[in-house]
Amino acid sequence: MARYLARRLLLIPPVLVLVSIIAFSIILLLPGDPALAILGEERSHDQAAYAALRSELGLDQPIPVQYLTWAGRALHGDLGLSARNQQPVGSLIVLSLGPTLELSLLALGIALLIALPLGVLAAARPNSLFDLLGTALGLAGIAMPSFLLGILLIFAFGVWLHVLPTGGFVDPTRSVADSLRLMLLPAVALGAGLAATLMRQIRSELLDVFGQDYVTTAHAKGLSRARVVLGHALRNALIPVITLLGVQIGRLFGGAVVIETIFAIPGMGRLAVQSIFLRDFPVVQAIVLVMALAVLLSNLLADVLYGVVDPRVAYH
Repeated sequence: MARYLARRLLLIPPVLVLVSIIAFSIILLLPGDPALAILGEERSHDQAAYAALRSELGLDQPIPVQYLTWAGRALHGDLGLSARNQQPVGSLIVLSLGPTLELSLLALGIALLIALPLGVLAAARPNSLFDLLGTALGLAGIAMPSFLLGILLIFAFGVWLHVLPTGGFVDPTRSVADSLRLMLLPAVALGAGLAATLMRQIRSELLDVFGQDYVTTAHAKGLSRARVVLGHALRNALIPVITLLGVQIGRLFGGAVVIETIFAIPGMGRLAVQSIFLRDFPVVQAIVLVMALAVLLSNLLADVLYGVVDPRVAYH
């Protein structure tokens, strides 16, 4: 296990380098000029100020030089200054990381709370009314975009029923209850699609496992159906589900970009949108790196969980 983890960790730096090169190149291809965005309309015709600002930001250097300068500083923990407000990018990332982590973890928890029981019950009673309803809800959850569900939740619970707030953020260290109330609707909107995907996967894997000989033997021994399903079948069915879950973490971060904007959550997703509009290159590049690292670590965690769920899994 230790050798496997060391080998996987050694693969993370080259992947991050590749991601940084791609992100740096794509961002520079976007239309617009960050120097003009910073100067504003009133000073956009001041050529001296424009040239001085481009020199200060390093935009007058060749693109490979710009990348190497930025990458060298990033290796030492210096992600540069925001082109919008001249604040350290690292501090902006730290401030926005908390809301995004809270939103993503709540969305993941809600998805698992919905998907596990519904998927198990649907597989235990295939082709029943419950299974058909679960399949219909799963298809609806996959088909409905998270932003549309978020708007519907705002209208239903915020505008119509007036039972939940429709936006904002409170640090959980100040008030856990207020923080959860503000995060409930966005977490449901973000986690519903993941719940539908996981539920269908759990149902499909359990139906395959139910046909295995060891499940038939467990039934022949007189074990209850609940014990057979939860104690024997579910553990083996979870391995493909864990793989899917590791891949879907990236979807959570991608969905957070839209959900945080809709619900006015000051997280990394909203910061990314604002930085793209304002051509704040250093912030966008740092966010891409952080999200790429999060996806890599989540996939590594999924691989480690294989051995926890099934001790027969061997790491080489």
